[in-house]
Amino acid sequence: VRVRVRVRVRVRVRVQVQVQALGPWAARGVAGCRRGALGLPSPRTTNGLVATPRPQTTMSKRSNGDAGGDAKRARAAPVEFGPADEEAVNTIRVLSADMVQAANSGHPGAPMGCAPMAHMLWKEFMTYSPSNPNWFARDRFVLSNGHACALQYVMLHLTGYNVSMDDLKSFRQVGSITPGHPENFMTDGVEVCTGPLGQGISQAVGMAIVERHLASLFNRPDFDIVDNYTWVICGDGCLQEGVSGETGSLAGHLKLGKLIVLYDDNSITIDGDTDLSFTEDVKMRYESYGWQVIEVADVNDLPALHAAVAEAKACEDKPSMIKIKTKIGHGSALEGSAKAHGSPLGPDNVAAMKRKFGMDPEASFAVSAGVTSTYAAITARAEEAYNAWCGLFERYTAQYPDLAADYNRRMNGNLKDGWENLLPTFKPEDPAIATRKTSGACLAKLGTQMDELIGGSADLTPSNGTGDFQKHTGDFQASSPIGRYLRFGVREHGMSAIANGMAAYGGVRPFVATFLNFIGYALGAVRVSSLSRFPVLYIATHDSIFLGEDGPTHQPVEMLETCRCLPNMQVIRPADGKETSGAYIAALRSKTSPTVLALTRQNLPQLAGSSAEGVLRGAYVILAEADPSIVLVASGSEVSLCLDAAKDLKDNHGLRVRVVSMPCMSMFDAQSLGYKLSVFKEGPPILSVEASSPAGWAKYSHMQIGITRYGVSGKGGSVGEAFGFTVANVSANARRLIDHFGGAAAPCLAKLPGAVHTPVLGH
Repeated sequence: VRVRVRVRVRVRVRVQVQVQALGPWAARGVAGCRRGALGLPSPRTTNGLVATPRPQTTMSKRSNGDAGGDAKRARAAPVEFGPADEEAVNTIRVLSADMVQAANSGHPGAPMGCAPMAHMLWKEFMTYSPSNPNWFARDRFVLSNGHACALQYVMLHLTGYNVSMDDLKSFRQVGSITPGHPENFMTDGVEVCTGPLGQGISQAVGMAIVERHLASLFNRPDFDIVDNYTWVICGDGCLQEGVSGETGSLAGHLKLGKLIVLYDDNSITIDGDTDLSFTEDVKMRYESYGWQVIEVADVNDLPALHAAVAEAKACEDKPSMIKIKTKIGHGSALEGSAKAHGSPLGPDNVAAMKRKFGMDPEASFAVSAGVTSTYAAITARAEEAYNAWCGLFERYTAQYPDLAADYNRRMNGNLKDGWENLLPTFKPEDPAIATRKTSGACLAKLGTQMDELIGGSADLTPSNGTGDFQKHTGDFQASSPIGRYLRFGVREHGMSAIANGMAAYGGVRPFVATFLNFIGYALGAVRVSSLSRFPVLYIATHDSIFLGEDGPTHQPVEMLETCRCLPNMQVIRPADGKETSGAYIAALRSKTSPTVLALTRQNLPQLAGSSAEGVLRGAYVILAEADPSIVLVASGSEVSLCLDAAKDLKDNHGLRVRVVSMPCMSMFDAQSLGYKLSVFKEGPPILSVEASSPAGWAKYSHMQIGITRYGVSGKGGSVGEAFGFTVANVSANARRLIDHFGGAAAPCLAKLPGAVHTPVLGH
């Protein structure tokens, strides 16, 4: 009877494997979520790994895409979970410990606990190409608990990516491609920057959204060109961070069935056992979000782990979380202890672990011929899938040449020729209008023909002016993945992290929208945008105290400077419609910098002398005066105020005034000294005016009018008057500044040395 039961269970496991092996380019025949048996464990080896043969898989034929579909996931011969797998998993553990020990810094425990997961994914499930790490159709892998990056670097090394043994030995060293947390711009095979917990799993949601969207656009019968999975390994910390709750909820709502998370449930945080602070039922929480949650009692039970992953892949209408019990620092004397988390194990412990695994305790960074052979075979199968997809894409190109060309253009990050001509134009005689509305007009015009533009608002669509874009493009929902407007809900942080994942995937240009003040909610993800060099567009409306009645809880006085302080961030605050069009040109031309557009709630006049082209230089002369007594410089809504003040100074005080519009400080900083001196003429003093913190303006102006306290509730105009943003106050302070210098030349700020920028190797 026991034998009969055992055979029956193995048959069920085989069914699950067969579903997996059919691959994303073969007809699935599996709808919704199906739960399969995890199988009965076989006797354990000395390592604790379950070792049983995996049944040989079968494949199905397709009319045009059979080669790609079969090769991507299928295995040509039976694969056994046995001594070779045990040695491979132990090698991952030991190499990870060696890396941390050599660096005398790092996190060995999680890589050692998660080693069977990584081996299983790279060997059995993931699609990738070490010879072409940026292959468009690859599966995306995100190590959300980025402190465990030794695990990822080891896997990249073993599977033939451009990560050498010397790179492993240089872990956490300046100039190495194996930094202390994953950096997408440093290491082939790393998709996103992770380390700030919760960001990785949240970016993975964005990747899964783009996969679903592009599949709806480009796939045709028998040609599933876009059909990859997004895989995540995460830990307790990622699930404690609020951003993962925001994005996990939305992923469940959107039914992102090709998002699969392997949860490293080791019950340890830095402080100690999770019982200290984290006793919720994670399974119930994620099921309430609309996820499928599968449990594996022991990560070392490879057949159970394999069956769980196959079961997750068979679920097409829900994202899946596999909750896997692990032991941090597995195999070491510190196994199961918080002491294994963030410090080297120590040479004696590392040597003892190697003895336990049957390895030479004196050898470091050693990979046996057997393990090398194991991963060479795994890599060869991965490259077969890549070559099969290339053949499939050739046939797709022959049958759908226009689609193929557009796919290639988009995945290479190129925009259609002449897209700038879509932007609206504005004339001085046009009526006054808020820049949030001129932004909405720009977005709507671009949305009609720029299919790669996709995004949405954090439940502020009418206020952010993004509604006309939605009318042109439709909502992205589970039932309408071809739509390009995302309803993010009240989830600013999650929205921004998702946008990072969308940018990382490629083929789209994501935008997100909220109030400028609520960029503060999203700042963790906004910083990741800048660090990762993702060109996310942040539409940030209600940009000053002039928003009025909502008061100081909503009036940003520090957020402009906060965003400007971020390296690699373009912050653009346009003064009117023409400058708004210029801001969109600057934002969408950038391939490596995110952009914050700071936009008004209140109406602004269309200015004579304003220029879309001037925006691209960061600052320009909007009111010329050959021999000025003073220069007024401002951004956004205060440019028109300065123009009015200049008229007052000329008409009532006989003073010659030049006015400079400075929509973007960082772009102006990049200009030549000659251009800077053409804008800020040597000699006259400079007064800056901005309804925000004056911090940062001292490098351009000799005196600043700004705000150094929180705002107040009231009518926008009245609030502005209360803080001195009036013609009378600007005029009075301009005359005060002129009097201060008494006719003498003011120091030329453009010629001062300024900040010293020291390049760092590899960054």
